[in-house]
Amino acid sequence: MPVGEGGLPSASQSCPALVLFSELSYLRLIARESPVVSGQQYCKANKKHTTKMDNVFHMRSAGAAAEGVRDQYADGRAARVWEAFIGDKNSRTQNYRNFLVGLLRKNGCQRILDVACGTGIDSIMLLEEGFEVTSVDASDKMLKYALRARWNRRKEPAFDKWVIEEANWLTLADDIADLIGDGFDAVICLGNSFAHLPDVTGDQRDQKKALENFKKCVKRGGLLLIDHRNYDDILETGKTPKHCLYYNSKRTTEIVTSVLYVEAKPTVVTLDYLLDMSDEKEKNVQNGVTPDDTIARFRLSYYPHRLEVFKRMLQDVFGIKSEHTLYGDFKQLHEIDNPAFYIHVIQKAFI
Repeated sequence: MPVGEGGLPSASQSCPALVLFSELSYLRLIARESPVVSGQQYCKANKKHTTKMDNVFHMRSAGAAAEGVRDQYADGRAARVWEAFIGDKNSRTQNYRNFLVGLLRKNGCQRILDVACGTGIDSIMLLEEGFEVTSVDASDKMLKYALRARWNRRKEPAFDKWVIEEANWLTLADDIADLIGDGFDAVICLGNSFAHLPDVTGDQRDQKKALENFKKCVKRGGLLLIDHRNYDDILETGKTPKHCLYYNSKRTTEIVTSVLYVEAKPTVVTLDYLLDMSDEKEKNVQNGVTPDDTIARFRLSYYPHRLEVFKRMLQDVFGIKSEHTLYGDFKQLHEIDNPAFYIHVIQKAFI
């Protein structure tokens, strides 16, 4: 099958029936055509406009990492808008802060590896709470914000010692071999970050390889904290909750959800974030919007992890002697019916 940008089927080349859209309004938003019934019918009825619909399948903004895990923030725009979306580094929700800091302290964790550092918001929070933090990310565009924060606070001992590196999950243990030592007390991969890694082979071998690398970075008896959205619910309803558990951002006006199916299997969930940037009009250079554009749009794509499959994969990697605790929206599962996020806490076996 011909492929378009991002390794996905190009609608300008073919109109596969296997592509289903969870929200048809998305086609109107992208193509700005009259209402349609399905992506396939849209192709048949609007052949001359199928190049417009091709936008639906583009997984990210222009730009890609040189090798390894694709960098969806490579063009810089998504990184700028995401930084504006997050806002103040102290905007982490109190529930999240209490959950993460409390869990780490309860388990005696001090030396932390943040493998999805991004702009540094989690790492900064942990540094301020007295933890020793090493931060890595595959996106240099995101890391520049973390590096700037470290420079601005370099006179503070914790920030002066803050280690920030660019690294790839698929080669992580080798990339930071000189930093691992006997292993970190905890490795964190939060904020739905792990789902950025696509399943290009169809058997999740890259996901397993990344988890193996995470395991190599955790000391015996140490923890891996990793999360993902409730993709079971997203695939069933075709919708993504707009409220974010991790940030106090009030900018989100809409999250438009699309699902790509390959051979009847959900392979990519694409989220188009629409953010209200009206109060940032004068900061258009920093935030990547024009003075006339008060709604910033950017797209991120994710692999839709099924809960039971993900649990089995963690057990396969860490072994049956590891301990696995599952939370929903920072609560015990019996306290919540349908969480937006699942948070897995794996304790590596002592032997």
